[in-house]
Amino acid sequence: MIDAIARRGAASFLYLVFALLAACSAVPQQAKDPLASWNDGPAKAAILGFVADVTREGSPTYVPPDERIAVFDNDGTLWCEQPQYVQLAFMLDQLKAAAPQHPEWRENAAFRALAANDQKALADMGEKPVIELLAVANSGMSVDDYDRAIRDWLAKAQHPRFKRPYTDLVYQPQIELLAFLRSKGFKTYIVSGGTLEFMRPWSQKAYGVAPEQVVGSSQLVTWGSRDGRPATLVRDARFDFVNDGPGKPVGIYRAIGRRPILAFGNSDGDLQMLQYTAAGPGPRLMLLVHHDDAQREYAYDRSSQVGTLDTAWDEAGARGWTVVSMQRDWRRVFAFEP
Repeated sequence: MIDAIARRGAASFLYLVFALLAACSAVPQQAKDPLASWNDGPAKAAILGFVADVTREGSPTYVPPDERIAVFDNDGTLWCEQPQYVQLAFMLDQLKAAAPQHPEWRENAAFRALAANDQKALADMGEKPVIELLAVANSGMSVDDYDRAIRDWLAKAQHPRFKRPYTDLVYQPQIELLAFLRSKGFKTYIVSGGTLEFMRPWSQKAYGVAPEQVVGSSQLVTWGSRDGRPATLVRDARFDFVNDGPGKPVGIYRAIGRRPILAFGNSDGDLQMLQYTAAGPGPRLMLLVHHDDAQREYAYDRSSQVGTLDTAWDEAGARGWTVVSMQRDWRRVFAFEP
């Protein structure tokens, strides 16, 4: 009799345990915040609201997945661009490495100014002779050799202020946003004034953006041989296309073939990309990063020589585009922050 009562008690206890487990499993778990490094506020709300609107089937604002195109500038939008563009730092190192083989450069005003870091002389001569010289120093090699040179440089080079590899200087809030958009059926593209040859070797690892989804400026590449190797693509010193300012909508049209519904930039060089996005039908979201956090990164806008934000900032205010304050809207800037 006692054993029977004990068995019934044990059975009741097990039933209660299983019932509680079932009830707990039925309670929806609190969803993880996909934008955990973003502070709650108008910018985050605008992003979440827009994505909800365009992915809600049956709603008048629904956008089919194949039309969910999001484009992001790179320098200053996805990673740090101060005190100079990362690609420029790389090209300057390539210039110094190539200098012994080019004694004629000693008579080149652009080379002398670059070697002396003479900012006034560089400003006076303009960017054309500087870019031409840097292009020569970064040409003549196969595309495979150039790819390896970029990877090797990024593995060793460090940011002068943060003393970390440049690829550590990607913005954590943007990494989360890219992943969130892809989880909602968006295709994410980088549309940058930097060259696609420089970005493609590391864009997949840093951002989850495949090389074929990088749109950028490009130097001419010719088919031929190099160092006795046939069937080789060789880099020319001339630029084939400049994907900056008004070139960005052209680059998007050529490489993507669809008008974006979301565009994210940080400077006047992104203005036409945002205008092009805004001019399409249906729901659109245009965003600008405002660098206003000198403590965690840098503070600059209208008067900066790198990443100038002036005309685009004015247009954002006039047209109701979303301006993201690095200081207020980003809980943390870099993944290595505590």
